[in-house]
Amino acid sequence: MVTPVRVVIALCLVAPFVAMLWVSSYAKADPAFIGIPFFYWYQMLWVLISTVLTMIAYQLWQRDQRARKAVRNSQDLSEGASR
Repeated sequence: MVTPVRVVIALCLVAPFVAMLWVSSYAKADPAFIGIPFFYWYQMLWVLISTVLTMIAYQLWQRDQRARKAVRNSQDLSEGASR
């Protein structure tokens, strides 16, 4: 089932791949940061960004699973009461 939360999770997980596979956007030396060419520090920055995005995706997934479980439990309780 596609929900807005799952779309956000997918975007969080796909963004680093798109950023790294679009090489022409960062295949240059300038601007340098403390003597490190852009090509290198951009990739290292994406390591940190990817970590944060993965943590966000995980937290959203856990919240979504808890909500689905709560809905499922309430449905089971209502079905049991109607029997």
